[in-house]
Amino acid sequence: MKKLLLALALSAAFTAPAAAEFKLDSRYQDADGDLVADIPTDPAQLIDPDTLVFAYTPVEDPAVYAEVWASFLDHMKEVTGKEVQFFPVQSNAAQIEAMRAGRLHVAGFNTGGNPLAVACAGFRPFTMMASNEDAFGYEMEIITYPGSGIEKVEDIKGKKLAFTSETSNSGYKAPSAILQAEFAMAANTDFEPVFSGKHDNSILGVANKDYPAASIANSVLNRMLARDVVKQDQLVSIYKSQTFPTTGYGVVYNLTPELQEKIQEAFFTFNWEGSALLEEFQSSEPPQEKFIPISFKDHWSVIRQIDEANGVSYDCQ
Repeated sequence: MKKLLLALALSAAFTAPAAAEFKLDSRYQDADGDLVADIPTDPAQLIDPDTLVFAYTPVEDPAVYAEVWASFLDHMKEVTGKEVQFFPVQSNAAQIEAMRAGRLHVAGFNTGGNPLAVACAGFRPFTMMASNEDAFGYEMEIITYPGSGIEKVEDIKGKKLAFTSETSNSGYKAPSAILQAEFAMAANTDFEPVFSGKHDNSILGVANKDYPAASIANSVLNRMLARDVVKQDQLVSIYKSQTFPTTGYGVVYNLTPELQEKIQEAFFTFNWEGSALLEEFQSSEPPQEKFIPISFKDHWSVIRQIDEANGVSYDCQ
């Protein structure tokens, strides 16, 4: 990990454009310095909706995850006394915009999208999935297919590399920084970047030989392998990163404090045993079997460093 962070620091210092310091949009306050928006103290700025809208990060077919999350959302309804609606989103940008516009109250934002959601949408992440032993996270892998002619990262030179979207950590930001820092390879100079939109699109694209290589989150890959969406013999991994934090779950900043506490209670009291959530996420490595508390300031420090290495700005449009 120290080696990678040093490489990222060097990359940021000598090859990347200057990045803006992480800061919240002017509509939010951070008096306690925890890097997330404070809950408003003026009651007139607080909201207490009759229906809570929940969205999971758009990694695969939203219809699949509506069923996966159904029992959890029933639990949230019971704990909060609110109606709860699953909101299928098609992109990270749409998810962030929905929360910023007040249409989304509870969400899981992907690793790379968390800082932008915190800065621009008033997102307050407080939990992520982990194993029963408190192990968490995933790795970015660069994958290809057997017979592609790509046996190591350097072999991608002159070829296409599939990313997912520019807000994704493992689908764009981490591999961009790593390729530059460790392999002196830059997009549009050493390889042609293409964007698939989602991790499952990238994985299927490589398995079907539409892309010669792709950078993906292996947590998504493991779940697709467990469901036989792709076969292990269709893919070859040529790079695996350090471990990153996985999807962060939280609330929009201006829900009443009492409602925010109830939503946290719903996450931390959910019974995973026999649930569709466990069936879906236990195939991850490590298995995801419960929710644990997190700190955006601490757990997402490495992600903000990757953003810095990529020259990411948190100016909100």
